[in-house]
Amino acid sequence: MIADISALVETIPQLRGRGATIAPLAGGITNRNYRIEAEGEAFVLRVAGANTGLLGIDRAREHACALAAARVGVGPEVIAFLPEHPALLTRFCAGTVLKPEDAARGDVLARIVDSLRLVHWGPAIPGAFCGFETSRNYRRLVAKFGVSAPAELDRALAALAEMERSLGPSGPPRPCHNDLLPSNLIDDGGRVWIIDWEYAAMGDPFFDLGNLAENHLLNPAQEAELLRLYFGAAREDDLRRLRAMRAVSALREATWGYLQAGVSKLEFDFLGYAAGHLNRCLELADAA
Repeated sequence: MIADISALVETIPQLRGRGATIAPLAGGITNRNYRIEAEGEAFVLRVAGANTGLLGIDRAREHACALAAARVGVGPEVIAFLPEHPALLTRFCAGTVLKPEDAARGDVLARIVDSLRLVHWGPAIPGAFCGFETSRNYRRLVAKFGVSAPAELDRALAALAEMERSLGPSGPPRPCHNDLLPSNLIDDGGRVWIIDWEYAAMGDPFFDLGNLAENHLLNPAQEAELLRLYFGAAREDDLRRLRAMRAVSALREATWGYLQAGVSKLEFDFLGYAAGHLNRCLELADAA
């Protein structure tokens, strides 16, 4: 595999002939990622996994969103895009990759919110994203690819459809990341960099906030602090929408996991991943 990546690296003008060293980066469950070092510079090369278009990922859109994130000072510099492979080369972000518990620290949470606000109030980006509709689309594909999903998945979809009707729209769509896993946030002590823009599109900022709260296991006091940092106040209606979007985030992860079980070629327990998020979605929906 490294031999293949070495050949790929030599096709990139910015790296060709620079004696690049290549090391796999752990943690990805959609793509293959590599750290590239060349003449004192460090980069990250991401090579798309199989069938990722079925997940709603458009690599040209990802490239455009990564460029937009770099322009507002939140994402790493984009060095090269190779649509024929497809692969994306960015500058390596030095810092600490966050763990779920890190966002419980007020200073870290404040830096995350600062970066999110730069994204949400930045220039428009391509595409549209809705957590509810994405989950429904994944469910249709799960059935198409013959993946066995429990009956609870359809119960969760029905519960969240009712939640969608009761919530209504939160406002005009804004640029959103839509995948704020701890591993996609890198804290250098001065700012939090956001990486992996493959699901980014115009959407509901509350999905980003709920997705952040769910992926980082924020407790009720931390949820309120998140809203105070973002809006200046933790209003009850905003808390209700944030908690609803936590359930939507968990449902998206569950349906994503069941779909990946049918289409991904990576070695990962996607069914276990999906089941864990489905249980979490049901807990959140019952509490809403």
